[in-house]
Amino acid sequence: MATFYTNDHVELYYEVKGAGKPLLMIPGWTCSTQFFKKNSDVLAENFQVILMDFRGHGESEKVLHGHRISRYAMDVKELLDQLDVEDVTVLGWSMGVAVLWSYLELFGNHRVSKLVCVDQAPLQYTGPDWFWGQNGCYDVEMFIRTCCAIEYAPRDSAEGLAFACLYHEPTADEVKFIADEISKCPPKVRIEIMRDHTNLDWRDLLPLISLPTLVCVARQSVVFDWQGSAYVAEHIPKAKLEFFEDSGHMLFWEEAEKFNQVIADFIKA
Repeated sequence: MATFYTNDHVELYYEVKGAGKPLLMIPGWTCSTQFFKKNSDVLAENFQVILMDFRGHGESEKVLHGHRISRYAMDVKELLDQLDVEDVTVLGWSMGVAVLWSYLELFGNHRVSKLVCVDQAPLQYTGPDWFWGQNGCYDVEMFIRTCCAIEYAPRDSAEGLAFACLYHEPTADEVKFIADEISKCPPKVRIEIMRDHTNLDWRDLLPLISLPTLVCVARQSVVFDWQGSAYVAEHIPKAKLEFFEDSGHMLFWEEAEKFNQVIADFIKA
């Protein structure tokens, strides 16, 4: 078990597998490195795969402070500095994409050379000029309902995400796995980071991103309508858009073979 301490004294868990060009994979809200278990070992056959649990998530320390997207971005920077890696392809899924956008806004292209955005719209809330928010948390009222579900029925809430994130009916083992990993994240942490995440609008940043970018979109996602995630590719200069036609929000899980090949081809290009 590899860990390091951040500059605010939080112990974070990370893994490094394989050798070659480095690929950092960071998960989404309440999730852990284990969500990439269908991908990381396969990709590690050709690349150095780096995985990290956010503070309060997975195997990282369960602190109740610093649960903001910008602090998570700082944690990513500190990990890359700790490992002293360069020319990194950074891959984020869902909220992990927002963390990487924050990283680029704060630190520029420090240590990174390519960006992969997996199924995340540039803002969560809908409004007069935005129709493709997060379908389960698209305004303040829905955020409050999300908080209530997390606080009073945390396990049920976690199990519900298995059905929300997968297009095909999840097996009992999949529901248990997803709920077990999410349940490692304390309810207060789940609420506090979602509070910050839902209030951020990244549309102004997208045209300023100068990295070669791949955007992976799940056509069947019920978390985001595909148009919201595809907007990202349309507004990052020269971004490549890849649709996954037979999967939901966890497209790297339901179409793992295709996902692994698409990521490998993008890194090698």
